Amino acid sequence: MSFALSKIFWTLTAPGNLLLLFLLVGLFATGGFRSRRSLRCARAAALGFLIIAVLPVGAWSMRALEQRFPAPTALPDHVDGIIVLGGSVDQVATAETGQPEVNAAAERLMVIPELARRYPDARIVFSGGSGELRDPDEKEAPVARAALEEMGMDIGRVTFEGQSRNTWENALFSRDLMRPQPGQTWLLVTSAFHMPRSMGIFRHVGWPVIAYPVDIRAPRTLLYRPDFDLLRGLELLSQSVHEYVGLVAYRLLGRTDSLFPGPDHAGAATKTP
Repeated sequence: MSFALSKIFWTLTAPGNLLLLFLLVGLFATGGFRSRRSLRCARAAALGFLIIAVLPVGAWSMRALEQRFPAPTALPDHVDGIIVLGGSVDQVATAETGQPEVNAAAERLMVIPELARRYPDARIVFSGGSGELRDPDEKEAPVARAALEEMGMDIGRVTFEGQSRNTWENALFSRDLMRPQPGQTWLLVTSAFHMPRSMGIFRHVGWPVIAYPVDIRAPRTLLYRPDFDLLRGLELLSQSVHEYVGLVAYRLLGRTDSLFPGPDHAGAATKTP
């Protein structure tokens, strides 16, 4: 039930959807443009769209997430295992086309062969089921398997976990499947903006991991450059707001020990080379 409610809640609170609702209220509320209150709603929505299109507010909010766990300056000489979180493929489109379809987070998947070569003895798990309410039977794991095969990867080295629906289940199901031992070194691969929530969850379930962020969405050049691109601004803002909402929700649900997990979070368990 909480999974379905989280999807519905996000649909209603996504920045673009909220602004659209304000605009609709302004246009079609009783009195139409003759109503001063309706006109204020329409103007507020139009101003919101303009701000998002011109100012890099999406990049600012995204950057704060992406810089929370910077990429490691040096990797360990030995790694026991690598966890790669789903979210990098489009399983619904794959079902239609019959070939592996990836999305903007494809770097999560593409980094697997590189890390596998660097750490030939490491165990690897790809964790991704279906986070879709409409197509719950279309899973990410089989698509990831097919994509890695096309890249020439020895998929015998990879364990595919295909039942998880969200990051909380990624951590739980992968932990139960891989059974990490105390003192082992594991890398966690996911998009940089998704890393704070992911690290908080893995710490909470007792699985010490080292952050390996990929898929940077807000490079420094975007932070101080006004533009006029509503679609890009909305995309960045929606992705970052989704993460902030997730951080608050997971803290309230007791699934993380900190509202905004970071490298210096008390109790953080990482191993240094």
